Amino acid sequence: MEIAFYHLSKARVDQALPILLERTLAKGWRAIVQTNNDARVSKLNQHLWAYKPESFLPHGVKSDLDLNSLPIYLTASNDNPNASDVRFFIDGVEMQGVLQSVAAPKERAIFLFDGVNEDELKAARDQWRMLKDAGFSLVYYQQSEQGNWLEKHRSSNSAS
Repeated sequence: MEIAFYHLSKARVDQALPILLERTLAKGWRAIVQTNNDARVSKLNQHLWAYKPESFLPHGVKSDLDLNSLPIYLTASNDNPNASDVRFFIDGVEMQGVLQSVAAPKERAIFLFDGVNEDELKAARDQWRMLKDAGFSLVYYQQSEQGNWLEKHRSSNSAS
């Protein structure tokens, strides 16, 4: 599994996340977006319905029926009812416990953080160190002036 850190500098999480989710669905993958509280899940739920009038991102939350069929699941818990291929961690959510559990995604884990927010930047650095020390292979992407992603660093470890 690849663990990627996406350092936002030109966009905010709420602007970049839908674009990354569209790319995820285009690959035929299922996704989970994990945040740190239910109020944020509710806000994301509303945002993804209305972020772009001409687009539709099929998603749901814990209260919806048939969670295992959802292409995108929003949560504040360490659950994985849709057997996700990709798990997005936002708002500084701790990754290591999830990545070492049955809730881990099949293909990729993505830590998306606002590089202007000092708390999120610190959380990203702390998690990078912890995951690297735990033996995970990591990749770091930074947003360019044009808003695309450039790979800046890769840390490969044999254990994970």
